[in-house]
Amino acid sequence: MAVTFFGQFLVEQGIVSREELVNAIDRQENNNLKLGEMAVAMGLITPADIQRAHNAQMSKDMKLGDLLVEMGILTLSQLNDVITRQKNTHLYIGEALVQIGSLSTDDLERHLDAFKANQAEFVSNGIELPITSPHNQIWEMTADLTYKMITRVLDLQFRPGKCVLTNVISPNFMLAAMDLSGDVEARYLISVSEGVQKSIAKAILREESVEGEPTEVLEDTVMEFINVVCGNVAAKASQMGVIMDITPPVTIDAPENGLAVPDGHTALSFPIHIEDGDTMEMILLIRN
Repeated sequence: MAVTFFGQFLVEQGIVSREELVNAIDRQENNNLKLGEMAVAMGLITPADIQRAHNAQMSKDMKLGDLLVEMGILTLSQLNDVITRQKNTHLYIGEALVQIGSLSTDDLERHLDAFKANQAEFVSNGIELPITSPHNQIWEMTADLTYKMITRVLDLQFRPGKCVLTNVISPNFMLAAMDLSGDVEARYLISVSEGVQKSIAKAILREESVEGEPTEVLEDTVMEFINVVCGNVAAKASQMGVIMDITPPVTIDAPENGLAVPDGHTALSFPIHIEDGDTMEMILLIRN
């Protein structure tokens, strides 16, 4: 048994075909507008307004809607109208499968129950650390901001896994890190598969495709994402009364059997489950 998403679960169980799932996803994507897209569709803002807010979001821990209000682009009343429209029109993958005739409503409820039971052991109720340290609040905040930036900056759909202690940092297509110093001593690492690296590059470069881009450019975009996350982490830590300095990110070559956690350190692994078999992991290597 492994972490999976509802659509993937249905395909693996032979309940729907891969083609039916793709058709349902297409219908879902055509129906579900992001907050900015919905505001544009409602005639409240322009695409240029969204770009301005996204640029500001790279260095500010705020939801897009709240930032649009703070920047004076939307009023609070308009934001609430957009959110209400989003909620009222949102189409879930199971509902999309019902709409295209792949499932009945009764079948959907039954398969949802089976899916929840199948995935119960992987459900993470918030960020729970398997250690007790004076800086747990900082590490929880770091994970929380990582998840927020994956959503806001990368626009990736994911499920956070449970944080676990590890003795080995697993190898992946790319591993990049940034050192944190000051009141805390740690190394922040992001591990990504090739598909996730390309997704990050498309988001950072704002390109529909990154095929043909040099390896150095793709790696730079992952390091830029780490810059964004850790810059926000350092700013948030300062608000919490913790001094945190950051250094430029670097790439790390990991052997096939992974990197052993050095003596005097504790490693926290935060699995980040992404659809289509891509993998991502955030690791905090904390000096004891």
